[in-house]
Amino acid sequence: MQTIIFATQNAGKVREIKDMLHPRYDVLTMREAGVELSIEETGTTFLDNALIKARSVSDALAEKGQDSIVIADDSGIEIDFFDRKPGIYSSRWLGEDTPYEIKNQIVLDRMKEVPDDKRTARYVCALVAVVPARLIPGDFSAAAKAQELSVVETVEGLIAHEPKGNGGFGYDPIFLIPEAGQTFAEMTAEEKHAISHRGKALRALIQLFQSHHLLD
Repeated sequence: MQTIIFATQNAGKVREIKDMLHPRYDVLTMREAGVELSIEETGTTFLDNALIKARSVSDALAEKGQDSIVIADDSGIEIDFFDRKPGIYSSRWLGEDTPYEIKNQIVLDRMKEVPDDKRTARYVCALVAVVPARLIPGDFSAAAKAQELSVVETVEGLIAHEPKGNGGFGYDPIFLIPEAGQTFAEMTAEEKHAISHRGKALRALIQLFQSHHLLD
């Protein structure tokens, strides 16, 4: 079974990635792989930050003599009424330690009088995989370099008028999919994964893996 290290400490993201990849792949968090890092996200885009995280964890594993595929995610919500904020600052917006229940209510309060056609929003997910040179099929040479694969996917929706549902995490209770008539937090895990930004990005990344013969 192929081992993949997921470069995050976000419990919600870990749960979703493991749900989508298990049992085909063995997914370990960076902590489970013995990597304790505080990674500063200094990028200006989701893709920038995903690259920073993937490279940092891959380098740390290499220093320990471990060759493993590393996947990193950077994702967040863009609310058009707020000029696409919070974007890459989604986890830190309105206070890094502020519970999402409070953050979501603040968003709803600020948008109380906003009509549906102005409540558009989207979730964005950038996924980056760093594949060590020794895991790349073909002739290996000392000059071979790690390979980086990346994808960015989105899902469009609306900001609901009230929080609904107990599933998911983050802004899921106020992110409404009009076609489904449900927020992400009201959906089952399988329903959410089928249409979510992270589900779409992971499926696209796996296709890249397979086209490069990097995973079974």
